Amino acid sequence: MHPDTNESITYAAPEADRHEALRAMARTSFSATFGHLYDADPFTAFLDRAYGPGGAMEQDLGDPAVRWLVASHRSAPVGFAKLTPLRAPAPAPSPGALELQQIYVLAEWHGRGVAARLMEWALTTATADRAPEIYLTVFDHNERAKRFYHRYGFTEAGHCTFTLGDRTDDDRIWRRGL
Repeated sequence: MHPDTNESITYAAPEADRHEALRAMARTSFSATFGHLYDADPFTAFLDRAYGPGGAMEQDLGDPAVRWLVASHRSAPVGFAKLTPLRAPAPAPSPGALELQQIYVLAEWHGRGVAARLMEWALTTATADRAPEIYLTVFDHNERAKRFYHRYGFTEAGHCTFTLGDRTDDDRIWRRGL
């Protein structure tokens, strides 16, 4: 158990001078969860495209249509949620649907309520936006994540694939009405 309490976590939109630290945290979280599945060279190239300077995350940090909530401890990011217009290939989505595209929490903070607070923010924000539904994608074998999403009323609505290097994995598209 982490020695600090949840009260030491702050939640806020990402500050521009902290974007690099947030991208590094995302890279660490993704690597810890999925790094063992992929060959090193294509995995590193993916991480650079996703979380490196000029990568997809940096572009989303500059996009006003993308909303963020960052969980920080002593000014260091330990988790975040990213809410976007729907990007996943959801089957027959309602107009105005949103996507919880990422919810990442560093492993040492799992089970401490950080993910729950980020999820509650995403659902509250989507509801305030009058989104009819919210989607997310999840790796088919990420049982921990699927249990978490199920607790919040998400159910499987479709599937897609994620390709990295020579490996193609099944992802599931999950939906929750609002």
